[in-house]
Amino acid sequence: MFFKKKKKPEYIAENVNDEIASLKKQVESLLNERVTPAIANAADKAEHVVHNAKEMTDCQMKQVSDKVQSRPLMAIGIAVIIGCFIGKIIR
Repeated sequence: MFFKKKKKPEYIAENVNDEIASLKKQVESLLNERVTPAIANAADKAEHVVHNAKEMTDCQMKQVSDKVQSRPLMAIGIAVIIGCFIGKIIR
């Protein structure tokens, strides 16, 4: 009367397998719908940042190169002063 009916191990195993399959489908769905697009979006943004940083670095290198070519003696003087300063710090 008050006794619970015991479930058969085969039925329990089948239920567990069904639950595992259902969870696997849900995880795959989440990966495909949310995680993969988010990773692709982050990779796209990172690519743009790297491209912009490269452009900025190239532009600054050209500006420095132009300044050095227009005033070579000043560039050498600045390099000597910086070298002496670093030498004194290291000692």
